[in-house]
Amino acid sequence: MRRRDFVKTIVVLSVAQAATVRAQPIEKTRRIGVLMAHREDDPEFQEYLSAFRQGLKQFGWIEGQNYRMETRWGALDDAQVRQRSAKELLAANPDIILTQNTPPTASMLQETRTVPVVFVIVTDPVGSGFVKSLSRPGGNATGFTIMEPTTSGKWLELLKDAAPQTRRALFLFNPRTAPFANYYLGPFKAAAVLLKVEPIAATVESMSDLESVFAAQAKIPDTGLIAMPDGFLNVHRTEVVSLAARYRLPAVYPWRFFTELGGLMSYGFEQREFFASAATYIDRILKGEKPADLPVQAPTKYELVINTKAAEALGLTLSTSLLGRADELID
Repeated sequence: MRRRDFVKTIVVLSVAQAATVRAQPIEKTRRIGVLMAHREDDPEFQEYLSAFRQGLKQFGWIEGQNYRMETRWGALDDAQVRQRSAKELLAANPDIILTQNTPPTASMLQETRTVPVVFVIVTDPVGSGFVKSLSRPGGNATGFTIMEPTTSGKWLELLKDAAPQTRRALFLFNPRTAPFANYYLGPFKAAAVLLKVEPIAATVESMSDLESVFAAQAKIPDTGLIAMPDGFLNVHRTEVVSLAARYRLPAVYPWRFFTELGGLMSYGFEQREFFASAATYIDRILKGEKPADLPVQAPTKYELVINTKAAEALGLTLSTSLLGRADELID
């Protein structure tokens, strides 16, 4: 069953309409630097970068003709790698830089407060010091933030809806790649009180940590799992989903690719769309506008994806109400 929302069509049409209105001949070759959090061999994030290229094309930017792209990958959980990659990109004299995820954006803004930076998939740009405010960034950076902190309460509600017996909820994250963890932990704990669930901050810093956390926590009955939006968990998404299935932990994830891999359910937005939308800001800045004047944008449409096969494997009988709220059912 598929009941996809029409927001993707709206995004595509909006970008296309903007491109029609604002497209103009571009003579000077510009340099665009890109700092990606994930590995180059990750097909999911290669697709996101392709969406960015396609977005640029809608505005008349053709790679190899009027712009060149310099990309660095894998700048997530190693601060030295991130800093080196940021320095290398700046050494190429870019006109503008696209950054993905919070730690790479932090590393880039430590290196420059003059070169324009457009970020995507950043959790708390104000709290991280990237911008002065969402409406008026005020510096050399702007971009696209992700889920509001109260979304962590929504994830917990969904977990309880899917597995009503849940009495303990693990909130899984890596503190090195999710330095913003408290942004979500506060609302998560507040929601846990209302839902009569014991909230547990489950921190991991390596693959061995993942295995040990799942093994230890799964011994306690009525335990469920929520994965924080965290680049480390994205990188190890296959292992996370596999461990949740092995230890029979019902789990809620922030991104649909977890559910596509066999996870129980996900509630979030489509990251690919923000990479396409980032092309709008890149275009506007290259044509003379300033990041300081372009408001940081947040997602306005979320999608709930449920994997009914995973629910069956966990012995869960999902309510008609929950299934009816899903934007997509994977079976």
